[in-house]
Amino acid sequence: MAKGNGATTQEQDESEIVLSVRDVTVAIEDKQILDKLSLDIKRGEILGFVGASGAGKSVLLRTILGLMPKQSGTIRLFGVDVDKASDIERLRIDMRLGVLFQHGALFSALTVLENVQVPMREYLDLPKKLMDELALLKIELVGLPPDAAQKFPSELSGGMIKRAALARALALDPDIVFLDEPTSGLDPISAAEFDELVVKLRDTMDLTVYMVTHDLDTLFTACDHVAVLGKKKVLVEGTIDDMLKSEEPWVKSYFRGKRARQLDLATRA
Repeated sequence: MAKGNGATTQEQDESEIVLSVRDVTVAIEDKQILDKLSLDIKRGEILGFVGASGAGKSVLLRTILGLMPKQSGTIRLFGVDVDKASDIERLRIDMRLGVLFQHGALFSALTVLENVQVPMREYLDLPKKLMDELALLKIELVGLPPDAAQKFPSELSGGMIKRAALARALALDPDIVFLDEPTSGLDPISAAEFDELVVKLRDTMDLTVYMVTHDLDTLFTACDHVAVLGKKKVLVEGTIDDMLKSEEPWVKSYFRGKRARQLDLATRA
């Protein structure tokens, strides 16, 4: 029971939920991919969303972002049912989201600076000088050198492309960022540095992070919470310790296999 005029524990918990997915069903060409899936993400969490290849991890991400239709269910962002949101509410929600797609998805004909400015041009009306200053700030924030601003994606390494795409995702100072396989294709050192960057940005910018990944290193070192997709639903969710205790066959194989045990020992050393 609440004390005085304070909020109840349930109300406090609900206010901390940035993203709520309830009973979402998605089908592609009559093939059901997700079946009444439910998931919550709390403010400030780094969620690792994992599952077998083809299980539907990216499908759920695209559905949350409104890029793919759902057959049923409810998606709430910042407490707002996106299906019932007005155009103005939807615009405000979109401005609070940042997205890093697989492989970066930078526009090849634009420089890094111009790529980072794309969300600014779409949602804001700012003088060019101010946009340049803000874009340079984001480029510096993700650890890219200043001269990277005038380079094209074809001139960047894989790690630099991911950082440039992250700078674009942060262009509007979002509350939640969606990262789709952010360390895929990176060498172990670059991947570890990217994981450290995500944690640092979460802490300094008060971000919530929804990360689709298959990278065990990322799950063990960067994620506060893990959700496992299987059988068209969230099979198991919790901390890494919860994953290590799970008896679900796929979860057990994935998190308690030889490589996972080595990682667990290394992170606990």
